[in-house]
Amino acid sequence: MKLEELLSKTGEWLKGVGPESDVVISSRIRLARNLHRFPFLTVATPQIRSEVESFVRQKIEEVKFPRPIHYWSLARMSAVDRTMLVERHLISREHAQAEGERGVAIGTEESVSVMVNEEDHLRIQAMRSGFQFEEAYEEIDQFDELLERQLNFAFHPQFGYLTACPTNVGTGMRISVMMHLPAAVISKQMDKVLQSLQRLNYAVRGLFGEGTQPLGDFYQISNQVALGKSEKDLIGEMKRVIPEVLKFERSWRYKLMEDEPKKLEDKVWRAYGILRHARKISTEETIDLLSSLRLGANLNIVRDVPIGVINQLFIVTQPSHLQKMAKKTLNAGERDAMRAEYIRTRLEQI
Repeated sequence: MKLEELLSKTGEWLKGVGPESDVVISSRIRLARNLHRFPFLTVATPQIRSEVESFVRQKIEEVKFPRPIHYWSLARMSAVDRTMLVERHLISREHAQAEGERGVAIGTEESVSVMVNEEDHLRIQAMRSGFQFEEAYEEIDQFDELLERQLNFAFHPQFGYLTACPTNVGTGMRISVMMHLPAAVISKQMDKVLQSLQRLNYAVRGLFGEGTQPLGDFYQISNQVALGKSEKDLIGEMKRVIPEVLKFERSWRYKLMEDEPKKLEDKVWRAYGILRHARKISTEETIDLLSSLRLGANLNIVRDVPIGVINQLFIVTQPSHLQKMAKKTLNAGERDAMRAEYIRTRLEQI
């Protein structure tokens, strides 16, 4: 499969069909794994990194996964191609910007990916649309078992899986949800949500994960403590916390509809009008306007724009996606014009 083929597809996690998908965009589970026979990457030489990448790639290509997997070497990719994978949440920004031999294996539905030579030798992740941790864990556990038959992972009988960062030792698992919380932001209640989550040892990040600021009222919420807890414990805790945030967001959406319906409708329709007719539009403005449109679609203010289309527009209007579609490098002004044209065309098709 060529990387360009991803442009015409929507990842499973973007389809907007999972449980509670009006608020929860996606659920993600990530496993950190290291090979027993190689040192951690923090002390690995370039030669060792190369050996790890070659060895893992060979084993991944030998495993008979339940669905097709395609492997790419990031060291031989252009910066635009790597950033496109970041925009699709298939690799981290750190993985894209790193040096040396490294790669990524991606499932055809983009529900599973394996980063090779990121912070650990392997970072396996599974994503699902909406609030679906059990489904994501079932798939990632199956992939983990298949890989472990081919790769001898570093494991200690007392401490569990050994990882480059001590906070990941144990299960090596991080779980996160991407949530759309516009009503909490509009009602100026978001600080309460953030404070509550931080007290419970949950990290809150922006649309593209660690080191990014929230855009378009999107927040990634993830566990910070894994040591001493089982996979079941971590999933159970998340399943208790996230429904409370979800309930809080919905209550403020209903309150806005009751207290200031015209103000809310005006915000939604203004967003739709700009998206429908703009000739130049920046990434940041696009995300903000799509956030308002998504809220309006979920509250039935706007009835003819599917959530899956809105979710997809968040990704395909990012800078590297536009340049891949244009098949050339674009400056900021050219990207803003192409972005506006793409959105207009997509909404006209609906």
